[in-house]
Amino acid sequence: MDTLSPLAPNSAEARDIAYHFHSYTNAMAHADMGPQIMENAEGVYVFDNQGKRYIEAMAGLWSVAVGFGEKRLIKAATQQMEKMAYYHNFAHRAHPAAIDLAEKLVSMAPPSSSGPMSKEFYTNSGSEANDTVMKMLWYRSNAMGKPEKKKFISRIRGYHGVTIASASLTGLPYNHASFDLPIDGVLHTTCPHYWKEGRDGESEEEFATRCAEDLDAMIQEEGPDTIAAFFAEPVMGAGGVVVPPATYWEKVQAVLAKYDIIFVADEVINGFGRTGNMFGSQTYNLKPDVIVLSKQITSSYVPFSAILVNERFYGPIAEESGRIGVLGHGFTGAGHPVGAAVALENIAIIEERGLVDKAAETGAYFRHKLGQFESHPFVGEARGVGLIAALQLVHPEFETKPGVLGAAMGKELYARGVISRPMIDAMAFCPPLIIERDQIDAIIAAVGEGLEVLSKHEFHTA
Repeated sequence: MDTLSPLAPNSAEARDIAYHFHSYTNAMAHADMGPQIMENAEGVYVFDNQGKRYIEAMAGLWSVAVGFGEKRLIKAATQQMEKMAYYHNFAHRAHPAAIDLAEKLVSMAPPSSSGPMSKEFYTNSGSEANDTVMKMLWYRSNAMGKPEKKKFISRIRGYHGVTIASASLTGLPYNHASFDLPIDGVLHTTCPHYWKEGRDGESEEEFATRCAEDLDAMIQEEGPDTIAAFFAEPVMGAGGVVVPPATYWEKVQAVLAKYDIIFVADEVINGFGRTGNMFGSQTYNLKPDVIVLSKQITSSYVPFSAILVNERFYGPIAEESGRIGVLGHGFTGAGHPVGAAVALENIAIIEERGLVDKAAETGAYFRHKLGQFESHPFVGEARGVGLIAALQLVHPEFETKPGVLGAAMGKELYARGVISRPMIDAMAFCPPLIIERDQIDAIIAAVGEGLEVLSKHEFHTA
């Protein structure tokens, strides 16, 4: 099976995908640290079964906003368990926690392409949420008498999950290889990483224009009437913390409006303060039709996710389910009362403690400190927004061994009590929103020491 052609029909894109796949497998080959068993956690720290302390500079998996061991979240979960440990939302039933959370999310959501967000649908994970949006978009197209309007566009290096459908949206080849993915009808357009994809002499704005033109050309080639939606993270996470170039979102949204295509903002990583605003859509003035939320919605104390939609998305679905007599979709654990209670308390903590503003302030400090490494011979770029960042490692000697530098740096940081995540040769940083400057300084010191080790080539490169 050719795993490249569904993602990238032209040879340049195929080479790019092959590069990323090779990079990932190369990095995996050097991930020889062995198992690490974590037993305890508090604040921004986790402790292994030997008692060693680490700064969790990835907030688990981009997700523990308020830090580990937050007593208010534990209390919220316990009280809800004692009151009503479980109930569902089927057959016109509901429970107070799910109702209160839905009202809270709709009230705080940024505006959509056509008025405010008006409805909410619960799922259990970001993958499941994106999968559900895809399924509902098919339902919506059928309801509108447009059965041909079933294709989806996402982006190379975008990440949207690992279920069959959401993994197809994901634009990373290691999520496709040997899984018989992506499924038909999922397309991937240009990754907006100016540092890597920009051409010589091309400004950020010119690169953004080219990205928008690539999207426009793909829509025209496929047929505008066949495209159901465009899925994108405001800032890419697992694809390497890719911050969009100047004017990118303005130009991309204009293309979507031109063809009346639904815009789905995947805020699974971006949401609840990560980008220095409550939502990444606010950071970039996005007006999506759908917002997908998970991870920081409960600080990952409880698996939980939610989908916010506007009337443009919801109306045809409601009409069709009325005609059929039921919307034949839902999950046993969706809107779980414990998860909803924890989410409400988690959002309250973020708001009461000013963690969105704190993320903007400490994030600026973190990115300034990280930027000081850009003159280092092993660093190509420091990038980020809010409290999410990446340090791009690069050196001519390792151009044919992508992933080696990232794997080596990951090991050096881990040895110094810092948990990061190598995204090929980009070191990602996404600490809890509660992190303080002295803890950021500790991360920066570890990075500096790790770069010195890389400079001396004191690591395995075979």
